[in-house]
Amino acid sequence: MPASARKSHTALRKGERVLTPEILEDEREEKFLKSLHGFIEHERRYLRCPEEGPSELRYVLYRSVFNKVIARSSSSYKRVLLSVKTEYDDIVRAIGQKQEEVRDVQRTLKASSLKPLSIETCRSRAASLRERMSVLHKENAKLQQEIDEQNLLREQSAWIPGLTVAESVDPELLDKHLERLRCQRAALLDEKSGCVSVEVKIRLNAERLAKEQRRDHMEADNRRLKLLYKRLRSVHDRLCCWREGGQSTPLEELLTSVLEEVTHVAGNITEDDLVSIDTELLESEEPTGVDESEYLTDYLDRFVELLESGLYEEAARHAAHSPHGLLRNLPTVHMFKVNPPPTAVQGPPGSPPPLLLLFHSLLMTLPGGHRLPQAVSCEGVQCALEQGDWRLLTHALHFHKLMYSERLGDVLTEHAQTNVSVYHTDMLLAMAAVNYQACGAHRKAALSMCRRGLTQSSVELMRSCEELTAEDYMWVLCHSPSLSLLQRLTSAESGAAMLPLGVVCAALLSSEPQLQECALQLLDSLITKGQGVLEASILADSGSTVDDWKQITDVCSSRKRAALTHRIMCALLSHSGTGLLCSDPEGALLTQHIFM
Repeated sequence: MPASARKSHTALRKGERVLTPEILEDEREEKFLKSLHGFIEHERRYLRCPEEGPSELRYVLYRSVFNKVIARSSSSYKRVLLSVKTEYDDIVRAIGQKQEEVRDVQRTLKASSLKPLSIETCRSRAASLRERMSVLHKENAKLQQEIDEQNLLREQSAWIPGLTVAESVDPELLDKHLERLRCQRAALLDEKSGCVSVEVKIRLNAERLAKEQRRDHMEADNRRLKLLYKRLRSVHDRLCCWREGGQSTPLEELLTSVLEEVTHVAGNITEDDLVSIDTELLESEEPTGVDESEYLTDYLDRFVELLESGLYEEAARHAAHSPHGLLRNLPTVHMFKVNPPPTAVQGPPGSPPPLLLLFHSLLMTLPGGHRLPQAVSCEGVQCALEQGDWRLLTHALHFHKLMYSERLGDVLTEHAQTNVSVYHTDMLLAMAAVNYQACGAHRKAALSMCRRGLTQSSVELMRSCEELTAEDYMWVLCHSPSLSLLQRLTSAESGAAMLPLGVVCAALLSSEPQLQECALQLLDSLITKGQGVLEASILADSGSTVDDWKQITDVCSSRKRAALTHRIMCALLSHSGTGLLCSDPEGALLTQHIFM
């Protein structure tokens, strides 16, 4: 016997506690099982657990060992093992309760000197325990079956990824899965055919950087040449004026002042000056004569080449500088709206869309006093709104570079109704109102003002426009219903009312609920103004008939507004020279035909 074993055996005979061997958790399964067995044997010897029969100490020992096994198990088996452990604890607890009951019965029998239980009672209890054990065996078998199914699922899950065990044995599903994989393979091969290697990508990036550097150098040279052009042009203009003015000033003094002006021009040149120089140079270089058709053909070919190469910014500038405004039209806009083909060179991620680049170039190169065509203006504004480029949009409208049209106002209004920002909504409605007024759509201009809350200005605009009719007033009211607008349209304080009170209320009460509520608010406001205001308004309403007010009273009665109905009927009966003797409006309606 080894020395460590003899020492442990001697310590056990003396009743001393020997250090329990640790359970290995990070080694292989065999070492783990050996450590478990060693732990169990050591604890059983130390606790002196009986070899047979129930023992609570042995239950506690195996429970702790079971906890170690559960902690080591994977998450898929942990739920099953926890269920088994729970059932095990319940059985142990039930057996302990039974033993305690038996002890209580034995103590009771012993204390009362009664006879022990009969053989039949013991047999019935034994049968009950056997039945309980059979139920436990069935549940244990069911749990074991679930464990086996999960083991099989884990083993077969690596066979065909994406399919379950049942689908893996179904021929039809396997055929569909194979066809789907073939389609994916074909799509991947197509995508691979359109890709390039890393070396090609590096080379293209290097070429792109080199082109950008050359472009920067050319832009710097271009700016320097424009500055030189402006200096020479200033000198030329002064010399022409000096020659035409009779050469009264000596040439030396003239050259000195010209040089001072040239130095001043060199320090104060702006972007607008550069744009005007571009426009002047392009206008002076527009083709004329025999070579014009050849020049335009080359210009168009260069534009198509830039567009197909994916150089949208260069293509936009090329189109904006086109001679005679050749590319400042709607077909060019449609070319920038079409998605590029898959083989085209894609722009850098996060770059603005091609149409916005074109719109920006067209605006920046537009000569003073000129406007973009109507269709181009609408498309450009729509793109700027979608991209949220408010500075470009404000610049275009402030410097009058867009052609006003009703369609452009509709684009601004539709975006204002879907926009979440209150500031941008008010700004777009203001732009739409200016656009509508410029193109003569006064009805929509008044509606835009009402939506901004400028009710008084809207009414003044409609009153000043002679071409607007009562139908136009009703159209504005129905699209932007409000009590303040309705009061101003039916008020006769500043002259004749724009709309008859009875006709408007009858039309609104027969419409949707929001308009009905607006009409009732107007009638209630006339009542709250003071005694007799409603009656006076009804009597002064010469544009409405009794049928209109009869329709109003019918709606008020259906909405259980008896007081309002009574006031209207009193005004109508007093107008006919009679009075209402009872407070029942329905009774007054029965005799209304007598006085009419």
